[in-house]
Amino acid sequence: MSSSSDNATTLAENKVLILYILNLINNDIRQDDLFKIITSINNINYFYFKQVLTDLIDSKLVGSHTKEEEPLIKITSEGKNAYILTKDVLPGIMKLKADNIFEKEFASIEEESSVIAEFIPKSENNYTIKCKIVENNETIFEVKTFAGSRERAKRIVDNWNKNATNIYPQILNILLNDKKS
Repeated sequence: MSSSSDNATTLAENKVLILYILNLINNDIRQDDLFKIITSINNINYFYFKQVLTDLIDSKLVGSHTKEEEPLIKITSEGKNAYILTKDVLPGIMKLKADNIFEKEFASIEEESSVIAEFIPKSENNYTIKCKIVENNETIFEVKTFAGSRERAKRIVDNWNKNATNIYPQILNILLNDKKS
């Protein structure tokens, strides 16, 4: 059984860890992407992560806003000051692990977030599919279409995820082509 002082220490460490990572990023990040980074450094569950993050948002150390229906977060100037004052709470080993994982995870998140595809079931035979390319949290290309089955919707999503870098220029060429057929 851990004592409440252990829990308080863990809570403080996790708050500082989140501030540490957000301070490294110094830009908007999706909450789920931050969770991926945090949990690979310090194995915490999602609900606990949300609770710690909500505490940080409530105390104005982390800013939260929604862009294109995505909840994004970013460290605030108060958060940066708090981090500077509390960074010694973070054990050196955790900081080292954070630095190593951050480099790997953040690179893959930046690549991941550039190609996004999802499908939303409207009914059993009607799916809305959104395929987009995002760079620096700005959508530079988005197409929305429909499919009559889950299989077709999934095929479109999988194809976009695998081949967006080929499909996007082709669509652009078609859109720029003003020849009469």
